Amino acid sequence: MKCGISILGSTGSIGRQSLDVAEKLGLRVCALTANRNTALAEEQARRFRPEVMAMYSHAAAAELKVRLADTPVKVVAGEDGLIEAAVHPQADTVVTAVVGTVGLRPTLAAIYEKKRIALANKETLVCAGRIVMEEAKRNGAEIIPVDSEHSAIFQCLAGGRPFRTIILTASGGPFRGMHREELMQVTVEDALRHPNWNMGPKITVDCATMMNKGLEFIEAMHLFGARPEQIRVLVHPQSIVHSMVEYPDHSIIAQMGMPDMRLPIELALTYPLRGPAVAPALDLTQVSALTFEHPDLEAFPCLGLAMEAARMRGTACAVMNAANETAVELFLNRKIRFCQIYEYVRSAVEALPASDSGIDGVLEADREARRFVLGKV
Repeated sequence: MKCGISILGSTGSIGRQSLDVAEKLGLRVCALTANRNTALAEEQARRFRPEVMAMYSHAAAAELKVRLADTPVKVVAGEDGLIEAAVHPQADTVVTAVVGTVGLRPTLAAIYEKKRIALANKETLVCAGRIVMEEAKRNGAEIIPVDSEHSAIFQCLAGGRPFRTIILTASGGPFRGMHREELMQVTVEDALRHPNWNMGPKITVDCATMMNKGLEFIEAMHLFGARPEQIRVLVHPQSIVHSMVEYPDHSIIAQMGMPDMRLPIELALTYPLRGPAVAPALDLTQVSALTFEHPDLEAFPCLGLAMEAARMRGTACAVMNAANETAVELFLNRKIRFCQIYEYVRSAVEALPASDSGIDGVLEADREARRFVLGKV
């Protein structure tokens, strides 16, 4: 079992649950990072006593340094601070739970140090999947997915057998069954009412648009070496079957469990072992039915757009991801309507040329896409 961890994004939903799992497993917390939530960062630092606490916001770092002046915790700031936390010498595993491309350089830094990456940051592979996976292979760094769907696929593929199809399941979000016309009227509050999962606002909105499943589609391509035509998406409202793999003989292996993110987090921290239970058991006698249906790409075009971007070369996925992040933030701030998220993202993908020039090209495409979307408001 791994003896030390760093958690990038410790104040978010995945980060908080990772700390819960680490505490139950008795793992040492070496370093934590957050953006600007100094109150929770202070609480975590005092409880878990990491050697390093990094705040992405320089102002928040300055405040936290004052708050923790009576402790030995080292407070650092910015991207350099996140990298310092990611490469902490006593951390065997780095949980990447930050949202956005801010996680890209720290993840690569941890890969260069041959650490295990417990990957919960979709954007790292969506934007730079080829580069990240090549560097992980070159440096002998493990990448174990934390997303429940990718963790399920990882488990179904144990043994490295050749597969026919990856089947990603999706809850359908709060608007499953609604038509495009009905979605024109939904509010921020409506979009944040996910039926099964308790997540941060950005990811919850992505689930409502089904962009989240599109990002997972792209991520699965890189994680498992799959072609776009080898991946299917099925809506599974109960969120009990977390994903499936179909083999050449048409047999299907599925991974099932309660909708609780602590399950895939624990696996990523303890693999190849399975630790003691940290989440409730699944009682199959209490599951009334397991249903599956095709996604409605007319009502939820973000999923189709992501699948389209997955087939494009260069920085198309980076542009799409950054445009989506920016559009979702505008929606959460009530500056655009729900259905405009897709319109803004599609415009960015169509307007900005895709290049292929390494990490710098990815990050420049990210910046251009954000500027483009903000310029439309």
